[in-house]
This record gives sequence, C-alpha cells and structure tokens, in this order.
Amino acid sequence: MRPTSPTMTEGPRSDLTVSARWGRIRGAVRRPVARQLARFTGVGVVCTAASMGLYAALRIPVGPTAANAVALIVTSLLNTELNRRFTFRIRGSRRRLHDHLHGLVALVIALALTSGSLWTLLWAEPNAGIAEELWTTTVAGWVATAARFVLLRYWVFRRARNA
Repeated sequence: MRPTSPTMTEGPRSDLTVSARWGRIRGAVRRPVARQLARFTGVGVVCTAASMGLYAALRIPVGPTAANAVALIVTSLLNTELNRRFTFRIRGSRRRLHDHLHGLVALVIALALTSGSLWTLLWAEPNAGIAEELWTTTVAGWVATAARFVLLRYWVFRRARNA
C-alpha cells in the first residue's frame, strides 16, 4: 500500500501532486489561445458595459430596435479596434480598414442574433421592460461573442493567431 501525503489527491490521477496540476494550468495559460481568450474577455466586458449604457440611454428616445443597432455598431467598431490592439497585438495602420471591414461580418451576426432575440421577446411579451430587453440582448450577445472570437482568431486576425 502506498503512503499518501497531503499533496496527493484522490481519484484516477492521484499520481499528480497539487503543484504538478498547477504547473499544467500555468502551461495552458502560456498557450496563445488562452492568452487571447483572457484579453478578449477583458475587451468584451468593456464593450458590453458600453453597449448596455448606450442602449439604455437611447432606448426611450429612439426605441429598442434602433437603440440596439446604434449601440452594437458603435461598440463593434470599438471592439474590433481593441481586439486588434490588445487581443491579437496588431499595431500600426496597415490593414486596419481591411480588418474593420471583416469585423463587420461579426457585427452583422451580432445584430441578427440580438435584434432577432429582441424582436422575439417583444413579440412574446409586448410590455417587456428595459431590464428584460437588456438581459435578452446580452444573452444573445454572448452567443454572438463566441462566434466573434472564432471569426477574429481564425479569419480576420489569423496572421496574429499566436500573439
């Protein structure tokens, strides 16, 4: 029978010490995709907050659909530029317009998902309030965000996939 120590864990991988497991986690963070996901998440938090603020500010004067479109367009431009600089570490103006034009594809996907979900909510519940509208567009935005990361990493900024 093997003696156990406090650094050992139970289960099928009990041969790994706690420090060895942390080493694996640190190793995963060193991978480009993990670093990019972390930076992408930070950019996403900033852009989501900006989008929600714009939507809430514009909702009464222009209505939910127009507020959603304006908030998405403005924050999508911001999002593409921040991801270009911080997530994928692309500097300079070379191909900036090209990158933003390709980023519009992600915007169209996000606009279709969020507008479609907003339309569905308002069809199902015509008296929905701003809070319900924000939650609906935010959840749809999360789905769009996953699609956006894949598009940016493998299509728009593929030249910087290992940044």
